[in-house]
Amino acid sequence: MHEFQPLSDIFIDLGFFQWQKYSLMILLGLAIAILLGIKEGKKLGISGETIIDGAIVIVPLSIAGTRLWYVAFEWSRFYVPGSVGDTLMKIINISEGGLAIHGGFLTALVSVIIYTHYKKINVFKVFDLMAPGFLIAQAFGRWGNFFNQEAHGGVIGGAGNLSLDEQRAFLSDTLHLPDYITNNMYLYGPDGLRYYHPTFLYESIWNVIGFIIILILRRTKLTRTGDMIGFYLIWYSVGRFFIEAMRTDSLYIGDTGLRTAQIISLIMIAAGVVFLVINRTIFKQPKYYEALAEIEEQNSNTIEENVL
Repeated sequence: MHEFQPLSDIFIDLGFFQWQKYSLMILLGLAIAILLGIKEGKKLGISGETIIDGAIVIVPLSIAGTRLWYVAFEWSRFYVPGSVGDTLMKIINISEGGLAIHGGFLTALVSVIIYTHYKKINVFKVFDLMAPGFLIAQAFGRWGNFFNQEAHGGVIGGAGNLSLDEQRAFLSDTLHLPDYITNNMYLYGPDGLRYYHPTFLYESIWNVIGFIIILILRRTKLTRTGDMIGFYLIWYSVGRFFIEAMRTDSLYIGDTGLRTAQIISLIMIAAGVVFLVINRTIFKQPKYYEALAEIEEQNSNTIEENVL
């Protein structure tokens, strides 16, 4: 029953070319996020061409941002003394993982602000497209971590020293996970083979729930244009704060023992709350359903004019 048989992390292997499942899941998440953005963007008066053009520029920058953020906090792993070339090669080699979503989010946020200003697009509407896209893309991305057997939590039972049978039972009987997930959580650690918490799954589920909530909120009369980015900041960060405490591969701020992701999560929660307040008091954005109705009316008038 307790056999170490990790799933392959290779999606396609042609000998001269390998496609990792890690990158596959990231690309799937991005593709779905962009397609959903195009569909909703049309309702907000933002063309699919504009969204695709933005994605072509912003997505690569964001991926670079996730990598550079990770490298900044794990510099000793990448720095090769006396060799700039080897250091750069280690930095750009993402086939073995090493991306930090907070760096990607900040890069995307700045890039979107610049892009929308250049294109003269309402940045708050684009924020509303970004938020669900981020959540669903991150939900898919965590499955890339699963195939790499990373971003997991500690040993099930911790210091309680549960038997392997008891550890496996927690995954298969208590959480009711399928065997392919349970088996892939059987990992080598300091104390040998043990079953570990699938924190990748916890975060993926949390993100999917947040994604669904955003889709529902967007069709109510409760939200204003731009609110969804505030909701994202709060929802994602609350989940990440608690899940991060369970992980064994956290990035730390120097030797302080403080987990970078938890500190950033607290900042993002505060930023989300502040944004929701100023979105109503300073920016005074219209209700989301009103923005949809305005574009629908404009489209109807355009059709009538064309008919006439």
